[in-house]
This record gives sequence, C-alpha cells and structure tokens, in this order.
Amino acid sequence: MKRIGFLSFGHYQAVPGSTSRTAGDALLQAIDLAVAAEEVGADGAYYRVHHFAPQLATPWPLLAAVGARTSRIEIGTGVIDMRYENPLAAAELAASADLISGERLQLGISRGSPETALRGYESFGYVPGEGETDADMARRHTAIFRAAIAGEAMANANPQMTGTTGGLAIEPQSPTLPDRIWWGAGTRATAEWTAEQGMNLMSSTLLTEDTGVSFDRLQAEQIERFHATWAEMGWERTPRVSVSRSIIPIVDDESRRYFGARAQVEGRDQVGHLDGGLARFGRSFIGEPEKLVAELAEDEALTLADTVLVTVPNQLGVDFNARLLEAVVAIGAELGWRD
Repeated sequence: MKRIGFLSFGHYQAVPGSTSRTAGDALLQAIDLAVAAEEVGADGAYYRVHHFAPQLATPWPLLAAVGARTSRIEIGTGVIDMRYENPLAAAELAASADLISGERLQLGISRGSPETALRGYESFGYVPGEGETDADMARRHTAIFRAAIAGEAMANANPQMTGTTGGLAIEPQSPTLPDRIWWGAGTRATAEWTAEQGMNLMSSTLLTEDTGVSFDRLQAEQIERFHATWAEMGWERTPRVSVSRSIIPIVDDESRRYFGARAQVEGRDQVGHLDGGLARFGRSFIGEPEKLVAELAEDEALTLADTVLVTVPNQLGVDFNARLLEAVVAIGAELGWRD
C-alpha cells in the first residue's frame, strides 16, 4: 500500500479569490482540511513550515489541534527548519503533540530552505558557532533533539528536590516517536547521510542538484542510494520514503478554470539557479484522471516511495481541496496504491 497525504504551505493573503485571507483562516482551514482528508480516505495531513512570511509557521499548536480532531491519518511536517528550533523545547512539544494524536506524528525536519529573512534564525536567538555553518547548526540541533526524544539525560538532577544526582530526561516522552523522524533531503549525498543517521527520507518537488536526467529519475537515484546506505548501516527497522508531487485532477469546471491552461506550461521539469547552484524542479501533473493515471505510472520515484504528499492550493479552500484529494485517492486506487 502507498500512503497518500496532502502537503499545505498554508499561504494567506487578502486578495481576490483567496479563502485564506488571514493567519486565522489558514490555521483553521488547515485543521478542517485534515478532517476532510480523513473522510475522503487520504492517509496524511502534512504542513510546510516557514518563518517571517504569510504562511504556516511554528507547527506545534497546529499539529496538536489536528491530532485532537482526527483519529486515523498521519500528521506531519514537511519540513521544520531546525536552524530555528530550541532542541529541548521542540522535543517536549513534539512528544506532547504525538501523545495527543495517539502517536500518529511523522515529523519532517531539515536544514531548511531559502527564507524571506536574512539569517532569520539569528533573530530567534540561534547563531552558528565559530567555524560552523547554519547547516551545521541545524544538524547539531537535530542531534540534540533526537537524543532528547529518545530519553537521554539532558540535565543534572537537583539532589535537594529529587534525592539523586543522576541525569534527567525531558518529559513527556513518546516511546515510538524516534522512529518517526524524517529528514528533508535535496541531494543524493544528503539522502545517504539521512540513512547513516537512521532517519526516514523525505524528498520534495525540488532537488538542489541537476545531472541532466529527468526529475523522477534523479529522485529515484536519490532513493536508491538511501536504501543502499540504509542496508549497509544494518539498521533493523524498515525505513520509509516520501515524495511530494503537484497533482491536479481536472474533474469539474472549477478545477478546469483554475488549472486547465497551466497543464502545458507546468507539465515538464524546470531547471534554475537556487542558493548558488543548479536545481531541478519537478513537473506538475494536471489533467483528466485517466491521463494522470498513465503519467503517474511512468514516474520512477513514485514507484520507490511508500508515501506520496500532494501539494494543495490551500487558498482555494477546504471544499475544493477535499474534492482534489478524493480524486487523487481514486487515481491511487487505479494505480494499485491502495490495498
């Protein structure tokens, strides 16, 4: 079985046609969409994290709220920028949200993507150490976070209060959470590093490298290297891999009006410059369901992933996106993704 979830960036702006005009709109609709996604048979509700922008930001209240309103679907992030996170606070918040949801959290974390703020993490109080890059700092924060959720001691006990001089772990603890941490990898090398660390792999519609092959082939190579390295490391559990895709089934006049003309323009990969290097952006899949079944069947990376995250145009509202997800779930059934 291949899991199908949605990934929302949570944009909000007071412009014509937008149903998410304020931050409150975006947050409440994000919760409602998770409920609707569960009702139409989707398997996951995932949220993008950005700072200093009119989008969803710190995810912890939202994840807890979605966990309280749903009963079955996975709840995740894609991804949390660990440059901005206090590792121990994040460990407490993650465990709390996970327990509220009944241990359904799937946390995607990473070094983060380009942000609107210049070194915004410094405004949050986190400055790389001497000789350390911001990416190094994100990985350092990640190591502390993962140790904390695994129950390692993070502080010395006060013997006057506890009667012991031993170490103290953060509370609460969610025992299975350590196996549900994903790293957002933009390159093949980072996928190998992810496997070395024993984390699940999350790969988006963007790869920050280009070899001239199609996006799905390059992403498939990324996944293959991840699995090979995982096997070399000898980890006991089976890892998970998710990929993101822009999939817009044209099923009614509204979806045709919004997206019909974009099928030709966005139906192929794009190559551009990002962070000083070449990057390859994956194509969008837009069209009638029968056409999408044939096209998605040819996507090499989709074949290798166990989870597909469908990016949704959240500003078009809950009803529109629930219909979109219902159509994608039906397409998944045609492709044999459902049991």
